Amino acid sequence: MEENIDIRSLNELIESKSRFITDLVQGMGQVIVGQKHLVDSLLVCLLSDGHVLLEGVPGLAKTLAIKTLSNLVDGTYKRIQFTPDLLPADIIGTMIYSQKTESFVVRKGPIFANFILADEINRAPAKVQSALLESMQERQVTISSETFPLPKPFMVMATQNPIEQEGTYTLPEAQVDRFMLKVIIDYPSIDEEQRIVKDHIAGKTQEVSPVVKLDDILASREVVKQVYIDDKINNYITDIVFATRYPEKYNLADLKENINFGASPRASINMALAARTYAFIKRRGYVIPEDVRAMAHDVLRHRIGLTYEAEANNVTSDTIITEILNKVQVP
Repeated sequence: MEENIDIRSLNELIESKSRFITDLVQGMGQVIVGQKHLVDSLLVCLLSDGHVLLEGVPGLAKTLAIKTLSNLVDGTYKRIQFTPDLLPADIIGTMIYSQKTESFVVRKGPIFANFILADEINRAPAKVQSALLESMQERQVTISSETFPLPKPFMVMATQNPIEQEGTYTLPEAQVDRFMLKVIIDYPSIDEEQRIVKDHIAGKTQEVSPVVKLDDILASREVVKQVYIDDKINNYITDIVFATRYPEKYNLADLKENINFGASPRASINMALAARTYAFIKRRGYVIPEDVRAMAHDVLRHRIGLTYEAEANNVTSDTIITEILNKVQVP
């Protein structure tokens, strides 16, 4: 009974603290037609202190969605266009000599912002990707011998084009693993596309203004941490992740030849965080199995290594995740 009272009061707390979610969703809806899953994923990362990688063909509003979210939150926003000739110093900054003071001073790069849009991130080589590793994991940047903390909140939102491979580089595994979610953006429905065309022909361009302060986001993250996760849900999450490593233990021996390596413990952590935040967005004070299933593909698809056999047989990580979700027992 006491647990029920706690859950009830927690639901009331979340209901009062999550009202700004409606404002954010409505603001995104003024600019972005459809793409509900994309909007939910951006909100999950924002409230989970995570980073998101968006993959889709050009013209699906990936960049626009990220820019709109940053406009709705009263924070600083920087766009970095990744190119093959980009240098690490172009992102994090460098030391320059000041003739006025006759000493070296730090010139900070665009990474020092609340929201970073890393556009076409796979167009830059590995040495540039390495410049992002410290900032994404430790939320700090080291320039020369000095270390500088990044502003809070700090969120990297990256885009990449899966089709055009000329002039692109495969992202290092260590870099990919630091993205909480990898979201695949699909084409809009025919009704949505007709609306998009009408709006553009009519010259409708929606400008959004901030509806949430940074302090509200940071406060909401503390509330998200109170969302209840039962031990059965935790066990369900670890079962799903372990099935990517040892599929034969879950009656999925056929998957063994398709998986080169399974998901890391970071996958289990991020799935729990994402499921908890997803419950918060749905105005619930507790996590249910459907929350885990809703986030499983986005959390796992970039953390499962495929074998040559899988690629030859057109088996994708999404196919493997779906099979695992169908097989692992739901609590």
